[in-house]
Amino acid sequence: MPSDDRLITSWDCGEDAALWKIDERRVGILTLDFITPVVDDPGQWGEIAAANAISDVFAMGGRPFVALNIVAFPINCLPIQSLKELMDGGYRKVRESGAFLVGGHSVEDQEPKYGLCVFGEVEIDCLWKVTGAQPGDLLILTKPLGAGILTTGIKADMVENAQWISEGVRWMRTLNDLPLKMPYEMRKSVHSCTDVTGFGLAGHALDMLSKSDLNLELKLKSLPLMTGTMDLASMGLVPAGAYSNRSLYESKIDGLEGDDPVNDFLFDPQTSGGLLLSVSPDKAEELLEFSRSSGFEESTVVGKFSKGSGRLILS
Repeated sequence: MPSDDRLITSWDCGEDAALWKIDERRVGILTLDFITPVVDDPGQWGEIAAANAISDVFAMGGRPFVALNIVAFPINCLPIQSLKELMDGGYRKVRESGAFLVGGHSVEDQEPKYGLCVFGEVEIDCLWKVTGAQPGDLLILTKPLGAGILTTGIKADMVENAQWISEGVRWMRTLNDLPLKMPYEMRKSVHSCTDVTGFGLAGHALDMLSKSDLNLELKLKSLPLMTGTMDLASMGLVPAGAYSNRSLYESKIDGLEGDDPVNDFLFDPQTSGGLLLSVSPDKAEELLEFSRSSGFEESTVVGKFSKGSGRLILS
């Protein structure tokens, strides 16, 4: 790949989007993401998939401007009305984010898939990257965990409590639009950020350690969980992706012992999960209160960074 000093990101560190300097003040953000159905209702799936894709722009501290649809649909197997509802759901979330939806591309496929390519921008002095946490920083998680476990239970027809489903869907549909609501100085105070998606809390937290001599102590008992998901995990309703994630990351984790179901939430692949934000202790309480008052009422301090060698330490 030819070098260009305008390019800010590379393949390293699990960055959430491509970043490049537009000018001395602005950074362009470009990302794409698409998923298979996680719920039965096509409109809800469209909202979740769109929120999931736009999240990468928010995880860089940015504002989304324009989006394109990515659609694969079995036109001969499913009603065209389902496709319309799916795309209407995506449109609603794009508009809610303040961006424009201006077309896209579709193919016929046996397995339906939907997502977005999204462009956004951020001021260079408010840019959030995956790396950048400092010793002593606290780690805030803005949404509860358990989306993969919940959707596994739904697909197995093992979730009888409709409230569990509606709450989980609500969180997955919620835009991670915290940077749009934060005052300028508060956005500047965030040292690093990523969102929790397919690699689970452990995988994305380890990305935050990938360019520094840091450890992260995670407080297992402090992790916010979607209602009912601990019951589902205790029944063994854990997605296959969680086992793959555990295999990838457990060698970098200290204190992972026993068969406590809470361990599953470290590796549970999330769809449209929350933001992980690192901030100094003197700024953490203000950010936490702001996040909770901005619709992320389960925002929680889940860990603390210290000097180390890139390991997660469970406590």
